[in-house]
Amino acid sequence: MNGHLENIQKSIIPLREQIINHKVYAVIEDLKDLRIFMEYHVYAVWDFMSLLKSLQINLTSTNVPWFPVGSGSTRALINEIVAGEESDIDANGVQKSHYEMYLDAMEQCGANINDITQFIETLKATGNFEEAYATANTPLEAREFVNYTFEIINSGAAHLQASTFTFGREDLIPNMFLTIVNDLNRKFPDQISLFKYYLDRHIEVDGDHHSHLALAMTSELCAENESYWKAAEAATITALQKRIELWDGAYQKICAAKLS
Repeated sequence: MNGHLENIQKSIIPLREQIINHKVYAVIEDLKDLRIFMEYHVYAVWDFMSLLKSLQINLTSTNVPWFPVGSGSTRALINEIVAGEESDIDANGVQKSHYEMYLDAMEQCGANINDITQFIETLKATGNFEEAYATANTPLEAREFVNYTFEIINSGAAHLQASTFTFGREDLIPNMFLTIVNDLNRKFPDQISLFKYYLDRHIEVDGDHHSHLALAMTSELCAENESYWKAAEAATITALQKRIELWDGAYQKICAAKLS
């Protein structure tokens, strides 16, 4: 593996460990707890798609007349990832994005999708994030998570977008969480099966094949530019810190609900 990639992976080990071993997983004991977790997590699922599309816009031609952009290998990498994330196959054999699959899982579980739906509708109508957050009562931690993602997107820097995408999002689902979801699915198969499918699909596609593609993409974009690699590492560290804060918010909300 590229030495620069290894350096980033080493530098983020403590943050990855904090995410994988986060206390939020231990407090998810029933459907009510899981619903709260999903109502936070859905914002990360949605803005992941936005980060992905920003990479596609930067690394391929999305305009007419068409002109070749970048290298063919990078175009192939991002287009393959987009196809898998934006038009995967759901539990019923229907092509959907992973975000739409997540919404289906939330509905089946009984989680509130009104807030995220209101956020999307307001953002689509106004283009104003603050108005969309206010209308949807978006939790502070989710706002800050999305804001950082769009800071990276709006930078227009493909190497920062790629590193955040590669190291800040993939392969962060711990076995502990999978065990909890599997246990809940055995108790409530009619309410958890779609979420279990989503997680299984995420691990199968995103955590393996796509992660290798993303590493190759980041390596190609940063190349031998030392300043790019340093900036990519800093962006990745902040992205992981924002994920920890998002999980902190979900943890606090779940704990508060248990006391009410």
